[in-house]
Amino acid sequence: MAELYIRVAEDENEEPMEIPSEDDGTVLLSTVAAQFPGACGLRYRNPVSQCMRGVRLVEGILHAPENDWGSLVYVVNYPKDNKRKMDEMDAASAVKMKRSIEKTSDLIILGLPWKTSEQDLKDYFATFGEVIMVQVKRDVKTGNSKGFGFVRFTEYETQSKVISQRHMIDGRWCDCKLPNSKAGPDEPMRSRKIFVGRCTEDITTDELRQFFMQYGEVTDVFIPKPFRAFAFVTFADDQVASALCGEDLIIKGVSVHISNAEPKHNNSRHFLSNFLERSPSLAAMFDQTPYQYPSSHV
Repeated sequence: MAELYIRVAEDENEEPMEIPSEDDGTVLLSTVAAQFPGACGLRYRNPVSQCMRGVRLVEGILHAPENDWGSLVYVVNYPKDNKRKMDEMDAASAVKMKRSIEKTSDLIILGLPWKTSEQDLKDYFATFGEVIMVQVKRDVKTGNSKGFGFVRFTEYETQSKVISQRHMIDGRWCDCKLPNSKAGPDEPMRSRKIFVGRCTEDITTDELRQFFMQYGEVTDVFIPKPFRAFAFVTFADDQVASALCGEDLIIKGVSVHISNAEPKHNNSRHFLSNFLERSPSLAAMFDQTPYQYPSSHV
């Protein structure tokens, strides 16, 4: 007897996979789960009513509708918990894709030994990935190193790895980071901290840490007490935080919204500046004190 195959897909719009049936025309759920881990059943769209119908499942055995599988495409059913996990994985993939299209930047290397040459830098950083450019900044007149330089990589992932750690170069610890000069004079440094809104009270700091570790190294998690329905998560890489901003993610079945967590001192300075603008007498008083409010308002 020729082996019969049925067409199965995770979604109606996806290309189906052929799954073998048993000699009696039934299909084992384990056979489906082998190709679609976590599957708990099948459904199909009825050609007449155009409604979705479930395939009968008895003791791990799927029975053909009206004893004939036909040429229909059968869609995989998943338990709700598995579906939630898949949604979380899709969200993670979307953020990773968003990060992957970001271009690499010139990184500044601080604390270089005076003797370190550009070839030394290239040899060292080539161990992390392909290097596009290295440069040691030197004094124009003497030609001596100024103690810092720049490096740029081909791959974003390499850049992230390099930023996340310190580097021993020619016997000295050096830091490698995005230069502050990339921001304009009125533009704050990019924060490594994100604001997680719409949290539920049963979410713990450990659960948040485990969830966000899929995007990058997490250095801190903070949930205010008393509970206020939000939390803060800090990453080692500010580009991870930047990529997550604006996303809606599913954590323990709850949709949370991610936004930028602006440092408190920026907010307070902004508030004070506006307040003094509206109160000339107070502004004059501040002029007579050592306090210096933002230069844009002086």
